[in-house]
Amino acid sequence: MNVRPWISMARPFTLVPPFLGILSGAACAWASAHNPHAAFTWALFWQAAIAACCAALMNAASNFINQVYDVEIDRVNKPHRPLVRGVVAPDQAAWGAAMVYFASIVPIWFLVPPPHDADFLARIFAPLRAHVCFWIYLGMLLCTLVYSVPKLGRTKRFGVWANVTIAVARGELVQAGGWALFAPVALVEPWYLGSVFFFYILGTASTKDFSDVEGDRIGGCRTLPVVYGPAKAARMISPAFVMPWLMFPLGTCLPAPGDGRILSGSPALLVLLAAVLILCGVYALRMILRHPHELASVENHPSWMLMYATMIIAQVGLGLAYLLR
Repeated sequence: MNVRPWISMARPFTLVPPFLGILSGAACAWASAHNPHAAFTWALFWQAAIAACCAALMNAASNFINQVYDVEIDRVNKPHRPLVRGVVAPDQAAWGAAMVYFASIVPIWFLVPPPHDADFLARIFAPLRAHVCFWIYLGMLLCTLVYSVPKLGRTKRFGVWANVTIAVARGELVQAGGWALFAPVALVEPWYLGSVFFFYILGTASTKDFSDVEGDRIGGCRTLPVVYGPAKAARMISPAFVMPWLMFPLGTCLPAPGDGRILSGSPALLVLLAAVLILCGVYALRMILRHPHELASVENHPSWMLMYATMIIAQVGLGLAYLLR
């Protein structure tokens, strides 16, 4: 079996943010004031590693299923893709997606906190509340299906709702899923951290749509560039490149319910991280707003690559801001 077409369909670069997002959320939970664990163990290390790999696998599966339902669009936008060239059949890709989805969600059921992790049977039959990480991952999985599959809504057709679906799965829930590995999620902090990435992805996810206008219009996908044109759409998404990062320093000042501040990471490092990310955002905006029509003519425009790189910097930097507090 030739695996190269499958690797191409998985789009490896897009798997890095969910992988690091889980590790970032886990690092924040571990270093927070809410961590109930006495010491870091190899068991906890493997728990985080498995969860991160499963998030990356789930992203690959969502890429598979998206391409299954985008074959006609991709004939115009991305004729080099394996399904368009007939290297992989749509039914093969659909079965492949199902198997990878299965592989990404089943291991999460076994990631439960003490004392439910005593042995294999204890993990299986742990109370439903102990499987909070599983339910978060299931929510991520459902979002990816709702985004692509017509019978489940295919929010990809509905402009900003496509962005909302992606932002919930890849932003809010990824961060909360990582946090759930080491600390309770019935707190403001993990969801506040997730909302930073939610608002960032809510706008910046549209950068991939600019070069797909022709095919998306034919396929009935009313993305922001299709509806408003490149120039106006670029202005509409521009705040997302900068504004969400202000939530990091803000979270070090806002009081949390009960006691302390919402964010328990190092205030100095969170402010420094926000400054770096804002500079990255300003640089990306400079590329976008100066020549917005170039976004519609270049696949994987540099701003799209910078968007992913900025998110990676944010995830790594956030984890460090907590671990070094």
